[in-house]
Amino acid sequence: MADTIQDRLKGGIDVTADKAKTAVDATARAANGAKQEGQGLIDRVKANAGGLVDRAGDVVTHAREKVEEWAGEGQEVMQHAGEKAQKWASEACDVASNSISDFGKEVTTLIRKHPLPALAVGFGLGLLIGRTARII
Repeated sequence: MADTIQDRLKGGIDVTADKAKTAVDATARAANGAKQEGQGLIDRVKANAGGLVDRAGDVVTHAREKVEEWAGEGQEVMQHAGEKAQKWASEACDVASNSISDFGKEVTTLIRKHPLPALAVGFGLGLLIGRTARII
């Protein structure tokens, strides 16, 4: 009878050991499968990340090109505006110069036609300016 209990215990231990081994093997296979799936996932993430980095690089390059294009357009607009302003200033200077020249010619003609009244007006203006300067 002792042999039977011992055989039963041994059989139970063997069955338990087999079940434990089977469970360990199943766990190892599951862990290995999870490891392979994880590695596959890591590989896919790396591939996608590489694609994202490439895409981000393309977007940055495109943005840089657009900024350079806009800067060039802005430079052209400012250059054109500067040329227009220079042209307007030149025209205004010419008009003012012509007006002053015409005024000078008219005053010279008036003084030549009427020398004595021009001399009297000049003397009077000189006295007026002299008295004003003395008051100040």
